[in-house]
Amino acid sequence: MTRIYNEPAEFRQDAITGFSAAYSRYVQRVRGASGFIRQNGPRVGKVSVVVGGGSGHYPSYAGIVGAGLADGCVLGDIFTSPSAEQVYRIARAAASDSGVILSFGNYAGDRLNFAAAQERLIADGIDTRICYVTDDIASAPADEQDNRRGIAGTLTVYKVGGAAADAGMSLDEVERVMRRTNESTFSFGVAFAGCTFPGQQQPLFEVVETKMELGLGIHGEPGIETVDAMPADKLAETLTKAVLAERPAHADGRAAVIVNGLGSTKYEELFVLFSGVQSHLVEAGVRLILPEVGEHVTSLDMAGCSLSVTWLDDELEQLWTAPADTAAFRRSTAIESNFDPFPSRAQETNEDGTSKEPATPASNEAAKVATAVINAMNQTVIEHEQLLGDIDAVAGDGDHGVGMVRGFKAATESINDLDQTGIGSTLRTAGDAFSDKAGGTSGILWGILLSTIGDELGDQKNITPELLTQGIRRAADALQSVGKAKLGDKTMLDSLLPFIDTLETQIRQGASITQAWTEAAETATRAAEATANLTPRVGRARPLAERSIGTPDAGAVSMGLVLTAAAKTLNEQRTSCLHETGGTK
Repeated sequence: MTRIYNEPAEFRQDAITGFSAAYSRYVQRVRGASGFIRQNGPRVGKVSVVVGGGSGHYPSYAGIVGAGLADGCVLGDIFTSPSAEQVYRIARAAASDSGVILSFGNYAGDRLNFAAAQERLIADGIDTRICYVTDDIASAPADEQDNRRGIAGTLTVYKVGGAAADAGMSLDEVERVMRRTNESTFSFGVAFAGCTFPGQQQPLFEVVETKMELGLGIHGEPGIETVDAMPADKLAETLTKAVLAERPAHADGRAAVIVNGLGSTKYEELFVLFSGVQSHLVEAGVRLILPEVGEHVTSLDMAGCSLSVTWLDDELEQLWTAPADTAAFRRSTAIESNFDPFPSRAQETNEDGTSKEPATPASNEAAKVATAVINAMNQTVIEHEQLLGDIDAVAGDGDHGVGMVRGFKAATESINDLDQTGIGSTLRTAGDAFSDKAGGTSGILWGILLSTIGDELGDQKNITPELLTQGIRRAADALQSVGKAKLGDKTMLDSLLPFIDTLETQIRQGASITQAWTEAAETATRAAEATANLTPRVGRARPLAERSIGTPDAGAVSMGLVLTAAAKTLNEQRTSCLHETGGTK
């Protein structure tokens, strides 16, 4: 259980404050951002490597910022990807004239948010590449490596990339060696007990004392198979056998080996396990190159461990063994670069101050309705936070309720004080706030949803039911394009798309927006319930697909709930600001 905290919602920021105070010799904070860059800032002529992901995994990511490793790290809330805005701010501060590599574990929210930040950095003239890590062999078959999660093998990829960058390699070369390291890295883990969020009394999942979960995830997910507990030698054999099964044909036997603890498995236990791991690897003809045993990628207080093996060649061995000096990872004596500091990157940039055309009175009135609707959605997710978390925990990390509350709270706070603002600006502001504060997959998807509707409605148009429906349809198309999901994949779209179909049909038949929305919300709720029969094909629940059958998708359920809340608010507001073309208001 996580016992030391103030307000659970502030756990990440409190940890960031404490870490920066303890390790200012390695890192400096970036104003307005949740993370750090290397002390003394970026260096002219050196590629910058920026890593990141959710909090709760220390020493990933803050503990590996320093010489020979990362130039910056960005931290989301616990087990939640950082927002695109936060990634952009840290990477912008860390960037040199030689470009940036963004690296992270392969999770849907991280891929979406880091990709969005990459687009902004490139637009700023900063050559930016992405290298996500896919080492977890339990999360997808060997022929689907791109679908695998990133777990403790991330350390090897980051270490090789950081050493390559410090050695003066070009952006192309750093990207090349990081991708090759990822392709040569394989991990497999086991969990003995789940982790517990700050402020929570129960772990995300429980393991019977006589059992263990093979194939765990680092976001508090249970494993893919429950087996009987076994002694250390048998566990070592199980882990090494699984990893060695994917030994590539080109491997000459040299390997970087990591036995990683997940938070509450003690070091002595890890050493006992490593003795067996080493024996089995040596027996298989493996030569261990500077193995590491300890906590490198944790999961709060989770009990468990993992084995990672990276197959090396001459180049990768040199980079793996190169010096490094960070708060949590030190090897030999690292020599700091003598490049001059790159100026002013750690400072936030100001808005361009471009003036906007004033909103029409009708759009102002519509904005008031939108604000009331988002406030009602906020209240609904607060009331159902526990339910959404419980649903999500069946095959995920249980944070959906927390994330939705965080996002809608930020959205409401961002718009409640707006004055004389059109509906387009209101929804865009709410979307930006939701995306920034919620993080994760829900954060960026809801940010896109609200912002895209806002773009379509604008601040000068007459808001007809047809235009509103068109905006929601366009937003759904954007979600499908970005998230690569479709109807039937067991996502929020399985509730949203039936909602839109019904809304469009009702409007065409002459119903008012309030009548149409109410009918469509009922359709969305039924569709969300029906997702219990579906198998997830994308996202974090996909590796645990069988466990999710019989339980509806958390994103679809929350979509049905907030659309229903919106229907009630529209009826109360009576939506006189809408230019109805159908039936009665």
